[in-house]
Amino acid sequence: MARGRFPAPAVSRRAVLAGAVGAAVAMPLAACAGGGGGGGERLRVAIAGRGSKEKLDPHVAPQFVDQIRSRACFDTLVGFSPQMTPVPRLAQSWDVDATGTRWRIRLRPARWHDGRPLTAADVLYSFRRIADPDTTATAAQLYAGVDFTASRTVSDTELEVRLGAPNFLFPLSWGATGTEIVPQGATDFRAPVGTGPFRYVSFTPGGPALYRSFDGYWDGAPPSPELEIVPIAEESARLGALLSGQVACAHGMEAAGVRQVEGDPRVQVLAAPEAIHQYLCLKVDRPPFADPRLRDAVRLGIDRDALVRVALLGKGRVGNDLRGRGTQYYAFGIAQVGRDVARARALVDAAGARGREVDLLVSTLDPVFVPAARLVAEQLAEVGLRITPRSVPPSDYYGEVARTGAAASTSGGPLPVPDYVGRKLVTTGTGNFTGWKDPEVDRLYAQAVATTDEAARTRAFDAVQQRFHDSSGNVVWGVGDYAVGIAAGLQGVPNAIPNTLEWGRFDKAVPG
Repeated sequence: MARGRFPAPAVSRRAVLAGAVGAAVAMPLAACAGGGGGGGERLRVAIAGRGSKEKLDPHVAPQFVDQIRSRACFDTLVGFSPQMTPVPRLAQSWDVDATGTRWRIRLRPARWHDGRPLTAADVLYSFRRIADPDTTATAAQLYAGVDFTASRTVSDTELEVRLGAPNFLFPLSWGATGTEIVPQGATDFRAPVGTGPFRYVSFTPGGPALYRSFDGYWDGAPPSPELEIVPIAEESARLGALLSGQVACAHGMEAAGVRQVEGDPRVQVLAAPEAIHQYLCLKVDRPPFADPRLRDAVRLGIDRDALVRVALLGKGRVGNDLRGRGTQYYAFGIAQVGRDVARARALVDAAGARGREVDLLVSTLDPVFVPAARLVAEQLAEVGLRITPRSVPPSDYYGEVARTGAAASTSGGPLPVPDYVGRKLVTTGTGNFTGWKDPEVDRLYAQAVATTDEAARTRAFDAVQQRFHDSSGNVVWGVGDYAVGIAAGLQGVPNAIPNTLEWGRFDKAVPG
């Protein structure tokens, strides 16, 4: 076999802590062990939550809070580098045959939290569970091509995975969101057992999740004895908890919050540049955006520079209706979309849509959504569209986006281009809120993953991205920083881009 290769708003602190924080965690944080943001017995991390619908199933991990909990308790075969290439984790090495359909995966020595060794049977079971439609796994589409009848365990630490069609990029699927390895036979995750750096202790849906350091972790026991992940919906409340010392880390700070704490000796800000894509999803499978003229009118009618300047406070750059700038296979050659009010107005008139009213779904799940939507409404009024932002509770925001409406604000971190295409953009893909489908994308994707010719693969992914850019209904207007506030003395928290290997991890964190 040949080795598989890859190129390499302001609120008083008293009001925040007495109201928002206490309600969010359903317990007074001050009564918990540890002070100063987690020194002593417990490291506390605040992030926006999803409410009572939250679960600990790592294969159904739609939001950042789910992913952080999964990374504490579980591990994946590989992680992603900043360029979105695979980095070994539970998989120590792998090989592929000349056909691109037979993969051998060798595991590193690792143990489950109950002391059992990780085995190849656990990995094969996890792949099957992810692919099973009944699981509704986030990454199911990436495993649809696995021939589970022909796949087998070779030994306790090696497995052979057979594919129905060539895929020389299959290892990228092993690090995708929701691909954590679980024990063979696991179906109940109310008290999960993983191989990750922290062992499960307790969890309340919509409330805190508590974990304890796992001494047997393959990459070394975490220095923090306990990790508590605390859901706090409002960014201002997370910031208040950080400033008061009740949490050591506040994930998902908006640009205004970053400005508020600049120069404050109690806080460090980790800002990963160009890490969060802000975009509008225009649903192409229903009126009014089934009409491509109106999709183009939105793309040309918004002022991306103004959106970055106002909604992101200049902490970012304009987007070009694509995700993953700076990652492997990103199509840099596609011309940047600019504002053209006259052309956008003409397209609206040609479609007979002047004065057409459209709701734009928004949520406090991302603090950028509401201010950006207000500005989008002002901008598109200039071209004849009447946009009304409609707020949806954060607990099931993306579920509501998938089920209803014609347009929504969404955001997300970068993904490997092959992952994004193979999971979301193929006609059988999942998580594509716009409803856009193009059979030619299926052909180009299959061509790209079936070749070892990097130039040919790059051309195929360039062609996919050109088609997506021109007609998909995804309007990526900006790419902003992902900011995390941490207590001044906290060390070992990487400044990492979401979806990469080091993002959302606290196994090396050392409270000051």
